[in-house]
Amino acid sequence: MTRIFTLIIIVLYVYTLISTISVLLLENRNPVKSLSWVLVLLFIPVIGMFFYLLLGQDYRKQKIISKKSIRRVIDRPVASFDISKLDRTLMNDNQLNLVKLLYKNSDAAGYAFNKIEVLATGESTFKALFDAIQAAKDHIHIEFFIFDDDKISNQLRELLIQKVKEGVRVRMIYDYWGSFDLSEKYLKSLRIAGVYVRPFLPFRWQISRSNKINYRNHRKLVIVDGKIGFTGGINIADRYIYGNKLGNWRDTFIQLEGSAVHGLQLLFMIDWYFVDQKLIEGQEYFPEPEKFEPNLVQIVNSGPDSDWAAILQGITSAFSTATKYIFIHSPYFMPTDVITNCIKTAALSGVDVRLMIPIKSDSRLSDASTSSYLGEILEAGIRVFRYNKGFLHSKAMVIDDFISIVGSTNMDERSFDQNFEANAFIYDPKTAITLRNLFLNDAENCEELTFEMWTNRKRRQKLKESFARLFSPLM
Repeated sequence: MTRIFTLIIIVLYVYTLISTISVLLLENRNPVKSLSWVLVLLFIPVIGMFFYLLLGQDYRKQKIISKKSIRRVIDRPVASFDISKLDRTLMNDNQLNLVKLLYKNSDAAGYAFNKIEVLATGESTFKALFDAIQAAKDHIHIEFFIFDDDKISNQLRELLIQKVKEGVRVRMIYDYWGSFDLSEKYLKSLRIAGVYVRPFLPFRWQISRSNKINYRNHRKLVIVDGKIGFTGGINIADRYIYGNKLGNWRDTFIQLEGSAVHGLQLLFMIDWYFVDQKLIEGQEYFPEPEKFEPNLVQIVNSGPDSDWAAILQGITSAFSTATKYIFIHSPYFMPTDVITNCIKTAALSGVDVRLMIPIKSDSRLSDASTSSYLGEILEAGIRVFRYNKGFLHSKAMVIDDFISIVGSTNMDERSFDQNFEANAFIYDPKTAITLRNLFLNDAENCEELTFEMWTNRKRRQKLKESFARLFSPLM
């Protein structure tokens, strides 16, 4: 009897395994990602099945946030710029095509005449952020992947509570898994004070809900009174000021004033409708913007809610416009084939392509996988710098002293395909030169990796990196 029962269990499991792999293949995903999941299911079958049901199913085509709800929110007064009336002297045809692409693939309106400030340290970022919140008169919208329950986060908590007491409406979105260590005491104190706090995709034991935990909100947005906005790569955590075992964290954030703040506001409203199922309405959220310097900004979002991999398409299109240089900051580098081919093509065409990554990140598996990608780009003539003054967490790119890309997106499959991300595409010489100079300054705290150094790695290290690379589409 026991043998029959065991045989039935084995047959059922094999049937389930074969069915799962068949469904996986029929989804027609990226073959590398499909192969990675097949290997997981075959080599660690029981655990692999659990993780596939929890993390592996593809909900992108199902649109976790429906387009219908997005359209309802988009009917807002927005100070967008008519791209057809763009001054053609500001950019060449390739750059103009990038603007058009982002408008078509993600409804990223162009916002003109903005004031842009680049914030390159934790101290400057949190000072600017706290100063703006302290001056708020009407509302504060704040959304981050990680809120740590630490000193800087509690300073923010106390400030938000203070602003509610002053009559300011405060809405806060935190990612459930990114902010998993955030205590209930912390959240309860905000709710009791009157802050509207909502988690993004909280865990549910029902398999229909829990298997969406692979899709995380990695965006970082702050909007104050519809007049000042912030975005970039930083999270709310002490490590950006006080450091941790990796040292000080180097990141990039931008402060915006002018019409581009409306783009950040619109994106927050879409996310708020998803977490709360309520529309934010009122002209006060879109005040008439001041006009500053002649430039253009597009706030681009992508994720399981988008028809296209908008940020990936935007980055590759921006790289294709380069004739002089491409400088890239990225804490993790596990690029898609499209990105790899794009930067190799640029380098082989004579463009000065430089990549800066941390010498050590917060993930050993990611470090090993990253290293496996470096040989082919070094061989193409791309210069690779490994930052050793702490942890480089910045996600910033600059091209030809004109195009700057700053936001939450890492150079990996997860950011391009699974996370909810947001990046500002900025067309402005002043901002680009600032980011270029920051990159060159950061290079002084780097060691440059040569192709010879990379090829002389120990065989054991090469095997470890190649193995880690198999799982890069899943990280």
